[in-house]
Amino acid sequence: MARKSASAPEDETYVERIVDIDVREEMQGAFLEYAVSVIHSRALPDARDGLKPVQRRILFSMHEMGLRPDRGHVKSSRVVGDVMGKYHPHGDTAIYDALVRMAQPFTMRLPLVDGHGNFGSLDDGPAASRYTEARPAAAALLMTTGLDEETVPFVPNYDDQLLQPEVLPAAFPNLLVNGASGIAVGMATNMAPHNLVEVIGAARHLIANPSCSLDDLMKFVPGPDLPAGGRIVGLDGIRDAYLTGRGSFRTRATTRIEKTSPRRMGIVVTELPYLVGPEKVIEKLKDAVQSKKLQGIADVKDLTDRKHGLRLVIEVKNGFNPDAVLEQLYKLTPMEDSFSINNVALVGGQPRTLGLKDLLRVYVDFRTDVVRRRTEYRLGKRKDRLHLVEGLLVAILDIDEVIQVIRSSDDGNTAKARLMDVFDLSDPQATYILDLQLRRLTKFSRIELENEKTDLERQIEELEAILGDEKLLLKTVSTELAEVAKSHGTPRRTVLLESAGVPATTATPLEVADDPCWVLLSSTGLMARTTGADSIPADGSRSKHDALVGAVRTTARGEVGLVTSRGRLVRLSALELPTLPPTNGAPSLSGGAPLAAYVDLPAGEEPLTIVGLGSEGPGIALGTAQGVVKRVTTDYPGRPEFELVSLKDGDEVVGTVELLTGDEDLVFITSEAQLLRFGAASVRPQGRAGGGIAGIKLGGGDRVSFFGAVPQGADAVVVTSSGSSGALPGTEPGSIKVTPYSEYPAKGRATGGVRCHRFLKGEDTLVLAWAGPVPARASGANGVALELPEANGRRDGSGTPAPAAIARIAGPPR
Repeated sequence: MARKSASAPEDETYVERIVDIDVREEMQGAFLEYAVSVIHSRALPDARDGLKPVQRRILFSMHEMGLRPDRGHVKSSRVVGDVMGKYHPHGDTAIYDALVRMAQPFTMRLPLVDGHGNFGSLDDGPAASRYTEARPAAAALLMTTGLDEETVPFVPNYDDQLLQPEVLPAAFPNLLVNGASGIAVGMATNMAPHNLVEVIGAARHLIANPSCSLDDLMKFVPGPDLPAGGRIVGLDGIRDAYLTGRGSFRTRATTRIEKTSPRRMGIVVTELPYLVGPEKVIEKLKDAVQSKKLQGIADVKDLTDRKHGLRLVIEVKNGFNPDAVLEQLYKLTPMEDSFSINNVALVGGQPRTLGLKDLLRVYVDFRTDVVRRRTEYRLGKRKDRLHLVEGLLVAILDIDEVIQVIRSSDDGNTAKARLMDVFDLSDPQATYILDLQLRRLTKFSRIELENEKTDLERQIEELEAILGDEKLLLKTVSTELAEVAKSHGTPRRTVLLESAGVPATTATPLEVADDPCWVLLSSTGLMARTTGADSIPADGSRSKHDALVGAVRTTARGEVGLVTSRGRLVRLSALELPTLPPTNGAPSLSGGAPLAAYVDLPAGEEPLTIVGLGSEGPGIALGTAQGVVKRVTTDYPGRPEFELVSLKDGDEVVGTVELLTGDEDLVFITSEAQLLRFGAASVRPQGRAGGGIAGIKLGGGDRVSFFGAVPQGADAVVVTSSGSSGALPGTEPGSIKVTPYSEYPAKGRATGGVRCHRFLKGEDTLVLAWAGPVPARASGANGVALELPEANGRRDGSGTPAPAAIARIAGPPR
């Protein structure tokens, strides 16, 4: 098509060019560009710092605004506006939603934003950004520390006016700790949160053992640790996810069955599955009751408040088995939910599906590069400062001539040139001398400069050593990770169960036969009972990842006693405990329930073990932290709970053992590595009001770490683990030693005993001790079984480095 221009001469024409484009190709190209933009700039996290671009820009903007955890909050809208105007070319809604998520403790395992105001709940959204306030949380500083030391590359923002970090330094594995979720184009990510201490433990193990297997890493990270707690049922899907990056697991609410009224039982829900709110559960429950799919429910009450946390009370009608009703609730309501793991993250700008080892390897390599770049930056800065200090020392040593040179010069440039020529100084040194203040010309300033020079030379030597030795560099990374775990680590919240036990149904009979059974207590606080009086295996094991610390033979309608650190005995009904399924071997205690579901202990009071309540036998023996021993007669009252010993102020029970013959050895082991064994017959039984007698003589500052009993003539060992008293419990493996029990001679009661462990450099206490019959079984804080070294013959020798921190040791049931 041709047309004439209005301003062109009559004889001149302009031809308009029209290019034919295939719409299909154009749409494909445009969609591909859009998909790549969504994947890289919005939906998927970076595997290095675990952040999406909007999250990274929020934390960086807060850093640039000077916000800190120890300073006041600012309006959330101010943060949102700063991010939107400088770094994130999208709407304020997306930015505020990301900020809110980073402040929600039920969403993030380690929140990065400290929110003030209504930041929403599992059932309700947050208030508008103009009503809420925010500042970085303490963990956010770990993400941004080092930005000013050239640790990460910077890239231009969307309008090329400012620079923003391509990735944050991230002093902890944020992607594994806090998880992530996002939907891109053609792909999505859904990652579960984990425990900080466990993840860092696995990362440090990978640094020390680059060729370690997945099973080795899962000893540190047995499964996710959800912010709301709850229980994970079934671990096979977790291992699949850790191996391939894809898998699933089921989460269940934490419940307990108790009397809600004098004549009615109820189900009390204290923890719900990840991202499930109580209103959603109530809604589904009412729908199931109205459609007659669920029977046996009398009422439901939401008693949740800020002081006591989640408390959902579901009352059960008389004549219905609460266990059967609970199983129906799991099937018909979100009290049991499924979580699908899809570990997709950006690695080198490309989306990849990563397993546990891959995620840890990407982070460790990235953090190693950050520490290397930081070390190079610090080395350069200290060399520059040393260069200036050396020039200043030259000037101070001959200050009169320096002043004469400056005074006789026509201008500053001439003075600088003459200083460089006369004193053989560099340009930066001469400039620094010209800027020198008169107060720096004192004798004391010269001493300060000489001390500074010595310190700088020492620091330069240390930094060059790190850069010159890859092992030292990796050790620095590992040490910094350990410090993060020590300062920011929290205990595990989610209980891991290999199975859910035997499913109950509404046809389950209400009356249970009073058959013989065993009541069991594991090191992670799980309780259950067996279906019969089958013998317990000699090693006391009940599952792959736990140790048995209590086993009492009773009947299904009988009772056992839980002994606590405050010297109390609390009665527990065997009938209320979950029943373990029968197997060809030993039943797995992973089908049990947490002890907290049956007894609510005050803060500071810890459960020790379970004992029988029979009236026959020599009774039980108690040992306290201040070295008191007591044998308690078996005339127990019928009350639900009562005291076994009268404790002095500041004292607590550290060990309880049920005596079978009365001829056993009683054993004390102290924190300063003193062991005392003496016959139980030397301790006269007392009534419950008695305060006990002297068991072991303690030195100043010494406390009892372990108290137990060893049968006469038994093949027994003593296990001791040493470490530093300043370390966070559960984070330092320490040194472990196993010694035959026969190596320690018997002494009289109320004496100091003999030395049982020699401390190495940096160790000053026993972090764990145990004595008892073989085989001894050790487990970590998460219940993972740990190997113990072979017994040696040196009773006062030092230990060998332990592969991981040991939390509990148990022997075979007695």
